[in-house]
Amino acid sequence: MAARPRTLPAAAAPIIVAGALAWHDGVFHAPSALACLLISLLMQVGANLANDLFDFERGADTGERIGPTRVTAAGLISPGQMRLGITVVFGLACLLGLYLAVRGGWPVILLGLVIILAALAYSGGPLPYGYYALGEVSVFVFFGVAAVCGTYYAQALAIPPSIWLSATPVGLLIVNILVVNNTRDIPTDKAANKRTLAVLLGRKAMLGEYLACQIAAYLTPLCLWLLGISPAGVLLVWLSLPRALQLFRELSQAEGRALNKLLGKTAELALIFAVLFSVGIVLPVSG
Repeated sequence: MAARPRTLPAAAAPIIVAGALAWHDGVFHAPSALACLLISLLMQVGANLANDLFDFERGADTGERIGPTRVTAAGLISPGQMRLGITVVFGLACLLGLYLAVRGGWPVILLGLVIILAALAYSGGPLPYGYYALGEVSVFVFFGVAAVCGTYYAQALAIPPSIWLSATPVGLLIVNILVVNNTRDIPTDKAANKRTLAVLLGRKAMLGEYLACQIAAYLTPLCLWLLGISPAGVLLVWLSLPRALQLFRELSQAEGRALNKLLGKTAELALIFAVLFSVGIVLPVSG
């Protein structure tokens, strides 16, 4: 329950895209790609465990919360046990990272440490940036762009400028997971003085952010193709556009616990988009 499996498709999405980009460029390295996938999943789980613990300690998770059960707040796992779980999960990620560090050197070590610190500092430490309206930015940077570029680097040992652009759409769709989460938690976050963008700007602004991220995500492959960076096959992502529009309509209408299902569906959309994007990259489509 604390691992929040509904969010895990978002951890796989950037790794799939990075693998496709590496394949297209002739630098795909299966062992490194697999290690990155496992590390990404562990990082997501570790971040979820840390959030469960630190939100409980700061009083953000109370009986008034309408989201899925937080196990520390519910007394199902003690804070000490949760700390042990966080240590084990991030420790496993570090062990897998040793293989990548041997191949990629200090950049891999630095990126791994920064991502772990970012996951812990989101809701932990003296100045948890998730409490100061920086959640969306951090998710885009660390669990979107950095995951794609880092996975590509682990295989190619270099990052061409085009990879940064190609990482953008999946990062934007992963941000929308947090948008749904924070929209649902506006009442309890406000009571706990957790100043997310949703708390500061309100539900209508979050609806606009969700739509803006979707629009930018679906226009980016078109731009990549027109600029000659990606093949025409990346336009396959538009097959998932009806699904994206449906989720936007659901967000505009859903209230309370109905947003829990929408959070999982938003994570699934990021994965579907990533798969279509990746297929379009590796298929020999001209245009």
